[in-house]
Amino acid sequence: MAGLPLELEGKVALITGGSRGIGAETVRLFAEAGAHVVFNYRQARQRAEALVRETGAGRRCAIHQELDSAAAGRALVEKTVHEFGRLDILVVNHGVWPPEDAPIASMSDDQWRRTMTVNLDSVFGLVQAAVAQMERQAAAAGITWQPGSPDQPADPLGHIVLISSTAGQRGEAFHADYAAAKGAIISLTKSLSTELAPRGIRVNCVAPGWVATDMSAPVLGHPEKGARKVAGIPVGRVASPREIAGPVLFLCTPLAGFISGEVLNVNGGSVLAG
Repeated sequence: MAGLPLELEGKVALITGGSRGIGAETVRLFAEAGAHVVFNYRQARQRAEALVRETGAGRRCAIHQELDSAAAGRALVEKTVHEFGRLDILVVNHGVWPPEDAPIASMSDDQWRRTMTVNLDSVFGLVQAAVAQMERQAAAAGITWQPGSPDQPADPLGHIVLISSTAGQRGEAFHADYAAAKGAIISLTKSLSTELAPRGIRVNCVAPGWVATDMSAPVLGHPEKGARKVAGIPVGRVASPREIAGPVLFLCTPLAGFISGEVLNVNGGSVLAG
């Protein structure tokens, strides 16, 4: 990469929801950077297998894993370590966004609980298991992280990037379940940064706006709804998945070594306009 420190050679990354959309582009970009990559899928088996072939079988691995509980998150980390022996980077990208408007007065318990279990409970399990694994690796290597010490390693022990949303910052009418979960992701990022930065683990957040993915297609493809969404984005268009994957990669490289607890908005200026 022209001498820039954007390479992840020798690193093992787990990217959740990696079979399509933002996740698939993140898998591709991390593969280009030289990382070993594990990603999970729920239904898109053919897409997942094609992505493994595209990015290099043997260094990429797709795992069929539903992420609907904390236990499921912990299980996926365990499977990642089983495949490649370690874990250096966790990118929590998966999530659900019910496309139909649901007024709070009539939103079902099932919808609320489903959104929370996928978008929040599983994140807890993923992060919990990832942090434990990163700290075990450091202990096995005899690394003791002491902030301010001249003997402190140059590289962090690990990176965690959580994917939130503009909805987590300014809310989203008729999607209170999604906005609440994504707002919690932002608070989780800040809490984890305060706790883990002194222990050598960087935790940051990327908050996309509207992105051209399968999940957003029902809204963006609607003539009236799509036009309204684009009208609210100062740059005049929605993002491509790769435009979200790029900042995620950056946060996991030495160039971002002094960034911790940050919420990086990647939304074409829409939060400023909101």
